[in-house]
Amino acid sequence: MTKSPRIAVPLACLASMFATVSHAQNPQPNDIRACTAIESDAARLACYDQASGRVNLPVARKRASAQRAEPGVFSRERDVAPASTLAGNHVQPLSLLDSRWELSRESKLGTFNIRGYKPVYVLPVFASSNQNRLPLSPNPDNTARQAVPLQNIESKFQLSLKTKIWQGVFGDAGDLWVAYTQSSRWQVYNTQLSRPFRETNYEPEAMLVFDTRYEVLGWTGRLLGIGVNHQSNGRSNPLSRSWNRVVADIGFERNGWTVMIRPWWRIPEAHRTDDNPNISDYMGRADVQIVHEWHGQEFGLMLRDSLRGGRRQHGAAKFTWSFPLAGNVRGYMELFKGYGESLIDYNHNATYLGLGISLLDWY
Repeated sequence: MTKSPRIAVPLACLASMFATVSHAQNPQPNDIRACTAIESDAARLACYDQASGRVNLPVARKRASAQRAEPGVFSRERDVAPASTLAGNHVQPLSLLDSRWELSRESKLGTFNIRGYKPVYVLPVFASSNQNRLPLSPNPDNTARQAVPLQNIESKFQLSLKTKIWQGVFGDAGDLWVAYTQSSRWQVYNTQLSRPFRETNYEPEAMLVFDTRYEVLGWTGRLLGIGVNHQSNGRSNPLSRSWNRVVADIGFERNGWTVMIRPWWRIPEAHRTDDNPNISDYMGRADVQIVHEWHGQEFGLMLRDSLRGGRRQHGAAKFTWSFPLAGNVRGYMELFKGYGESLIDYNHNATYLGLGISLLDWY
């Protein structure tokens, strides 16, 4: 059975078509700190102009103000001095989850603004301890018959964006987001095979996100979401892999820390057409993402498990480290151990180490 990322293409096109439209719901003057979360320079500047009342200033003063320095497209600063000066009051930075999901009323930025989702990075070196040269599946139609001479060192890159398509689904509560993530593993050093892409995973999803405010053991519960997720590698048999899930998101934060708990339920498929019938026992039924910011560095830890015992118990862990290099370019390191680094490797256990640069981190 051939699975292609057809659902991903319309989603990516939709986000691109509306990237520069619909800023009618920009914040009011007392909500100016929300502007710092916009990734686009032009959209963020327009937000400042609207929120600070600069749209009513004389042209000369507007030109003078426009000369003030603004952060770049992938800026990580959540508090900007010019905006707080114009507002005439002290501006508190947004929390980690608020800066990405526009949870509080003052952080709402309207619809169709392109935002960061998962990290965006390029890893020229992505090494494996045990490359999967003969992918297997319980479905005979999805079991490779001949090993491929893959190299243990390749490269990897990831793109990930999201946009809000409906703000206030239930009056003032609930925002509907769509997102698209693509990660590729490229055998760029393998001249024997003409440098092929070994595996690319396409992951479109839609999420309904709510702002929450409650305390648990010193942590603040800030986010509750439910969504539908599709992930596939767009390949034909015997290397086709895909699954669909209903995913819940529960977010907590405190003083530079964020914890996102994600349990999910796989949407069943007909057994004879299922590319990977036991994928939940390897790629898991839940994961936890922990992110910590410390002195300009960002540390991430992902823990994933099948939530089953005995022979069905499998899991994975991933540690990431992002640190400043120059300007908005940051160093990035990724260490993965376990099952399911990619879909083609869903039931393959290995250790992976990647080194490169990051343009956008978690927060």
